[in-house]
Amino acid sequence: MADFFNEWGDTIWEGFIQTMQMTGISLLFSIIIGIPLGVLLVLTRKNGQAENLAFYTVLNTVINVIRSIPFIILLFFILPFTKLIAGTTIGVKGVIVPLVVSCAPYIARLMESAMLEVNRGVIEAYQSMGISTPKIIWHVVIREARSPMILGLTIATIGLIGETAMAGLVGAGGLGDLAYQFGHVRFQPDVMYAVIIILIIIVQIIQSVGNAFARKLKKD
Repeated sequence: MADFFNEWGDTIWEGFIQTMQMTGISLLFSIIIGIPLGVLLVLTRKNGQAENLAFYTVLNTVINVIRSIPFIILLFFILPFTKLIAGTTIGVKGVIVPLVVSCAPYIARLMESAMLEVNRGVIEAYQSMGISTPKIIWHVVIREARSPMILGLTIATIGLIGETAMAGLVGAGGLGDLAYQFGHVRFQPDVMYAVIIILIIIVQIIQSVGNAFARKLKKD
């Protein structure tokens, strides 16, 4: 065990940092894009506060189309777009764009589902008092949906970590690349097992923290 960590400790740590960078940066941009998209889906759907079925249909279709494409295919399909936006298609920087393109629509759908759980009667009560739509969305809908939204973001984060592993196929680095290059290609199963254990620990921590935070918000 000591020999293994002496040999692979620095490499695994570097892969861990790269995975956290890919996950953190991609999640941030996905939240910035995904939550407003989720709000738009709720507002413009039938009987929404800003009903616009044409806009909703287009947005809903685009989100469904992107979510229908497996990440590994999307990764290669948008390589020219990634090159245009990021200036590269390799490394941590080169995988942020496809990760965001994949994750943002997923978060939008999760946020939409969470906000639709809010009691319609509560929203109508605030509308009857003349409260503006932006204030209702921020102070009522999002506030009431905080707990399921956190659970949704927890699920999205875990899914994002899985996608960073697949991103290793295009030289993005991270734990996935480490497991593939050494654990699979060079047939060093001890590296593969180490990566799997680390990923399991990361996912368990994220899920536990997300669940705890959601429970706390539900009580508040």
